[in-house]
Amino acid sequence: MSKTIRIGGASGYWGDTAIGPVQLIRQGQVDYLIFDYLAEITMSILAKAQARDPALGYATDFIERVMAPLLPEIHRQGIKVIANAGGVNLTACRQALEKVAADAGLPLRIGTVEGDNLLPQIEPIRALDPTELDTRAPLPDKLMSMNAYLGAFPIAAALDAGADIVLTGRCVDSALAVGPLIHEFGWRPDEYDRLAAGALVGHLIECGAQATGGNYSDWPDTVDGWDDTGFPIAEVSANGAFVLTKPRDTGGTVTPFTAGEQMLYEIGDPGAYMLPDVIADFRQVTLEQEGPDRVRIEGARGHAPTDTYKVSATYADGFGCVGTFVIAGRDAATKARRQGEAVLKKVRRLLDQSELGDFSKTAMQLVGAESSYGDHASDSARQVREVVLRLGVHHPRREGVDLFSKEFVGAGLSMAPGITGLSPGRPRPTPIVRLFSFLIDKERVPVQVALDGEPVPLAQAAERGGGRPVASQSDPAPTLEDSAVKVPLYRLAVARSGDKGDHANIGVIARRPEYLPALRAALTEERVADCFSHTLKGKVERFDLPGSHAMNFLLRHALDGGGVASLHLDAQAKTYAQVLLDMEIPVPEGLLSDS
Repeated sequence: MSKTIRIGGASGYWGDTAIGPVQLIRQGQVDYLIFDYLAEITMSILAKAQARDPALGYATDFIERVMAPLLPEIHRQGIKVIANAGGVNLTACRQALEKVAADAGLPLRIGTVEGDNLLPQIEPIRALDPTELDTRAPLPDKLMSMNAYLGAFPIAAALDAGADIVLTGRCVDSALAVGPLIHEFGWRPDEYDRLAAGALVGHLIECGAQATGGNYSDWPDTVDGWDDTGFPIAEVSANGAFVLTKPRDTGGTVTPFTAGEQMLYEIGDPGAYMLPDVIADFRQVTLEQEGPDRVRIEGARGHAPTDTYKVSATYADGFGCVGTFVIAGRDAATKARRQGEAVLKKVRRLLDQSELGDFSKTAMQLVGAESSYGDHASDSARQVREVVLRLGVHHPRREGVDLFSKEFVGAGLSMAPGITGLSPGRPRPTPIVRLFSFLIDKERVPVQVALDGEPVPLAQAAERGGGRPVASQSDPAPTLEDSAVKVPLYRLAVARSGDKGDHANIGVIARRPEYLPALRAALTEERVADCFSHTLKGKVERFDLPGSHAMNFLLRHALDGGGVASLHLDAQAKTYAQVLLDMEIPVPEGLLSDS
């Protein structure tokens, strides 16, 4: 029997449930556990924490909620752990882990991958005149964090040297899984198809239970298991083909749709998924149900990587504040809108009197009146008797948002009737953190690997492949038959959405292969743009994935800057797929007659 490696995805973000690693350790029979904690905003949060206390700056949950209680069992089973928990302070994270091992009386060899933090090189990098990938803006004067997305070969080098646990700072999420596969199977830097397959493994399991029934379009199929949704396990062969599954006796479900939704999640162009070690192409990937909660996945292809790393920097840009009130009764939406407008008018007058200047940005949403649907909200949404007024502002100075915070609460007795607080106290002003992304030559990033604090030889951190991404081209959409009826999209498809910085990403999978031509005819870029015209500032691009009977839509500049820089109700596009699935589309008569 050919060798397979079982990798469990134990965490999808900093704050994920602690049930995942417990399941995978006790019921998963895994060889490796991977933990993904970092996002762009997380890096800035960790940087601020380290500025307050030099002993912080890493994902403390990894130490306190995972390793402290579970290390004895991890050690007994010989499970190896890969985690990007190091954040911006790998040394402190390693020392905290060493203490946990010493307290438990266990031997533990800890590998670290450093070099992603580029803040110490800020002046030489500034001399290169880097510009933002989307806007071409120059590098801001003062940064909070600046980290390169490293690849998988340094992780493999730490494992080769004998590490039981490998800690990293910023790396691409999929590298957490690809590193062990390189180590176990000896994959070379030029084996692009295998590296692309490994990247798909990592991409499917790095968001935890999102691949096994979490956030799933057909959620009624998994509703009974939400209290114990199983976390994903990938059984990977040396050629990169793998089976996606989950621990026995857990909730959730594993089907081609749950796997497919996660495959499409936040990938942009599926034919040019950019990673440090490979340019991956997922367009011909197939997903086949092999048994209960077992899906076989294969068909990823790869091309030479580029000669650059992506770098994400964060910087402070003023202050923000969001206030909420519940407003009930007849004409609730009209009352809430009028109150929001009155608060802004009043505070603007006070800002002018205080010579603080106007807000840099404001936004108002009425939660409960289908704000997420924009002009496509239903008629009944306008007649609701209870809404949440959500009013957000940005201002260059803290004093400006402090004034808003006080006056927002101060309107509680002087404006709309039927008002109550959604949360106690005044809304809290917070710093606005914006993202600045650019590319840097790989040779300028000094990647280092260590084992128990001692340097480990590293042949190469990543190949300088010199590859160039080639944008996928979709075939022309078929023409819709004249004879057609309208049905909601969810009758024909499932979907998953997420963010790519300021861009939204929506993956759509046909429920049956024979539905795909009708979906391609109906879901044009123009119709998707119209559906999100209330948030979209750029264009919509559509990409085809024939292997999985799917399409991926990239909505450029649809998130008001994304992250905490956005005042949108949904700054990460998590709701966009659900909105799109409600769209009525024309389909040929009789298409759904046998469903």
